[in-house]
Amino acid sequence: MTISYKNQLLPIEKVFRDPVHNYIHVQHQVILDLINSAEFQRLRRIKQLGTSSLTFHGAEHSRFSHSLGVYEITRRICDIFQRNYSVEQIGEDGWNDEERLVALCAALLHDVGHGPYSHTFEHIFQTDHEKITVEIITSPETDVFQILNQVSADFPQKVASVITKEYGNPQVVQMISSQIDADRMDYLLRDAYFTGTEYGTFDLTRILRVIRPYKGGLAFTMNGMHAVEDYIVSRYQMYVQVYFHPVSRGMEVILDHLLHRAKSLYEEQPDDYLLHSQLLVPFFKGDYTLQEYLKLDDGVLTTYFTQWSELGDSVLTDLTKRFLMRKPLKSAKFSNETDPLIIEHLKMLIEKVGYNPKYYTAINSSYDLPYDFYRPEKNSHRTQIEIIQKDGTLVELSKVSQLVAALAGQGQGDRRFYFPKEMLQPAKDQHLDLFEETYHEFQSFIHNGAIIDNKV
Repeated sequence: MTISYKNQLLPIEKVFRDPVHNYIHVQHQVILDLINSAEFQRLRRIKQLGTSSLTFHGAEHSRFSHSLGVYEITRRICDIFQRNYSVEQIGEDGWNDEERLVALCAALLHDVGHGPYSHTFEHIFQTDHEKITVEIITSPETDVFQILNQVSADFPQKVASVITKEYGNPQVVQMISSQIDADRMDYLLRDAYFTGTEYGTFDLTRILRVIRPYKGGLAFTMNGMHAVEDYIVSRYQMYVQVYFHPVSRGMEVILDHLLHRAKSLYEEQPDDYLLHSQLLVPFFKGDYTLQEYLKLDDGVLTTYFTQWSELGDSVLTDLTKRFLMRKPLKSAKFSNETDPLIIEHLKMLIEKVGYNPKYYTAINSSYDLPYDFYRPEKNSHRTQIEIIQKDGTLVELSKVSQLVAALAGQGQGDRRFYFPKEMLQPAKDQHLDLFEETYHEFQSFIHNGAIIDNKV
């Protein structure tokens, strides 16, 4: 009997050693082929945390290792469900193991469309990593599509529909994308490990013991509620302490501004960029193909930054040197009550010293909901976490957890005004006595890291 590609298992499973999961087990030929595809191997060259590695020096891990981790957690969930909660055992609320391969492929490929320095690049060049992920999965020109297409003609579209949350089985969708999914569980543990931040860890083993399938998706048993609470708090801590770290955001601002400056210079002298930054030209033009997108990674951009640091434009040269040599912009917090005229006055003082406020200042806001619940008045909502009570009924997490209720629906984060660090240096260190009064005036508006009203 011929074994179809869909069900073809490796003679001996392959393993990847992993600092978070110990071993990542690969059992299907299709998964191994996807890992070896050109599009997936590219993820080795894209950092998971972008500029955060300039704050936490250990955070050099890649989208490749994270994607393997998401696959491994999904594989474990499938194993647990098939062993204990299959449709044969518990009926319509159970797990149908025929869904395993689509879940594993979606887990592995969920980030395959990320670009270099992901979110900053997306903001400037108006790309969308999720749409590009779908295009990579469904475009006949990619290795990924050719591999998935061997499973069945409709299989690439099935995998893509999990990414877009349109797949018919909510159990599969919630494994990959929900408020407690394989993606989030892996990146929290992995980012905590590589940044050295212990408070980002939680008990994954316990969560996998208490997760259950039901007809409408995934839920967790009541006796596992505290493990879920621990996960929510870990997520909160990681966002506040790592993902929203003001220094990392200061480096993101520099990255954003230097790319904007390069784009502006391209519009003035496009021929120059054909010589030294050819792979970025389609993005400066706003007209790029999938293959042109796939040529980019962190290394390509870093190489261009090194070249730009020696070009004639003083602003681009300075910004690229600040980025390459880790010289972040400083920042001060402010609130909605802060008089906008104060911000404008600070920009004026910065310009008076000689910095173009367009490229040397920024307003940066970072907010995230540690956990959200269903609110009918919202057009869109996150999949809430359901707890299974002893009688089998479901209750939303924040209804039974005071801890989660305290965090639910509340945005965590802050708004910051970014500016050159030189504005806070003592005048004697700057050797610019001409601007001593300007520096002193600027500093009079900053107290304990926040902007204060100094009566403009």
